[in-house]
Amino acid sequence: MKPIIARIKKINYLNLIVYIALGLISYQFLYPLLRMLTMSFMSVTDVLNPAVNWIPRNWSLINMRAAIRIMNLTTTMFNSMRFAGILALGQTIVSAMTGYALARFDVKFKRLWFMLIILTFILPVPVLLVPRVIMILNFGSATGIPLMGTIWPQTLLAVFGQGMFSAILILIFYNFTIMIPSALDEAASIDGANALQVFYHIILKLSVSTLLVIFLLSFVWNWNETYVTGVFMRGAMDLVTTRLSDFSGLFAQVAGDLQDGEVDQLRLNEAYRMAGTLVAISPLFILYLIVQRQFIKGIENTGLTGL
Repeated sequence: MKPIIARIKKINYLNLIVYIALGLISYQFLYPLLRMLTMSFMSVTDVLNPAVNWIPRNWSLINMRAAIRIMNLTTTMFNSMRFAGILALGQTIVSAMTGYALARFDVKFKRLWFMLIILTFILPVPVLLVPRVIMILNFGSATGIPLMGTIWPQTLLAVFGQGMFSAILILIFYNFTIMIPSALDEAASIDGANALQVFYHIILKLSVSTLLVIFLLSFVWNWNETYVTGVFMRGAMDLVTTRLSDFSGLFAQVAGDLQDGEVDQLRLNEAYRMAGTLVAISPLFILYLIVQRQFIKGIENTGLTGL
């Protein structure tokens, strides 16, 4: 009896240690989010009051009003959703086809292709960006079609497997495809199905959750990307993230038009920045809340731990 009790106590202690470790890790992620949420609704008085730390004493919506006005939310939200959605859709299609091809076909120099795909992820973005810009400029001058300052450069890169972290997305689908029994492919081939029919009727229909994971990861990465987008777009499209990066400069232009009975003077402070950041990431939160079950299921089915 005593050894059993000792074993139960040991298990409980181990669980307690795991829970404490998970709590400490989750705190590192939750702290900035909770801080952002509370400060977004603080008045200037609360921000300047050292006694107010977490819970505002004077709740105010002026920060959110200013952030929405500065971010030009109606226009920038539509542009960002369209921009990130197009790139995510292109990356999802290409990643699925590439991962399927690498998993099912014994092509020549297969290891070389794998190495090149991984190399695109290892190399720093500025190293790859310079030749890509030169390539886009040369193509534009040769064809007379100006691509810089449009969405086309990043769209073409996404379609040709060179989008944001495309290597990871390809490896995710490759890792999932090799877990699907090849006997299903062989059975379909015996029935007369070609490679594209096998890909559509078997691989894609069994990997809906994986495709969702790839699409969401690509959407979030392209939504948050500012460096590459700034180089190719050159300010041609007003996006949420670009407005957020210029928040301080835009604040002075917009704040003078705002009025609030609780605040005598509008001054740029952390509460306004927090509200702007909250507005910028809110679509990603909403998107995750809608598809969280499918996303978690896709993570489990994909086997990301095996990468």
